[in-house]
Amino acid sequence: MKRPLPYALGLVALGGLAYLALPAQTDTASAAPAEGDPIVEITLPDTLSPTAQLGQRAFNAVCADCHGENATGKLGFGPPLIHKIYEPSHHGDMAFVIAAARGVRAHHWRFGDMPAQPGVTPGEVKTIIAFVREVQRANGID
Repeated sequence: MKRPLPYALGLVALGGLAYLALPAQTDTASAAPAEGDPIVEITLPDTLSPTAQLGQRAFNAVCADCHGENATGKLGFGPPLIHKIYEPSHHGDMAFVIAAARGVRAHHWRFGDMPAQPGVTPGEVKTIIAFVREVQRANGID
């Protein structure tokens, strides 16, 4: 009569080894980005020009609620401006001026239309553009 216990123990040991050899799976629910998270990762320049520094402050006060801190986008709210779609040859500076003054219909992203920003002065828009362009250049977008 054969004893099944050694075979069963061998199978359990083999199963345990196989379990340990498999790569650990991550919890995809906790790894998934959440609403409000940045859409892109960027590198900030070591220094910003004085105009871009003013623009960064204006951007954070007016634009960051939708476009994220440092224009990285905000999941569920608005697109990143540090993105090749907004390179100067595709969306020139005037596109930013018009977007702030008149708003813009959604056309590249599915965040909805951007409303006009009547509280932003033309001078502030110029500084915001300087900030965005300097950060774009630091990220290879020019």
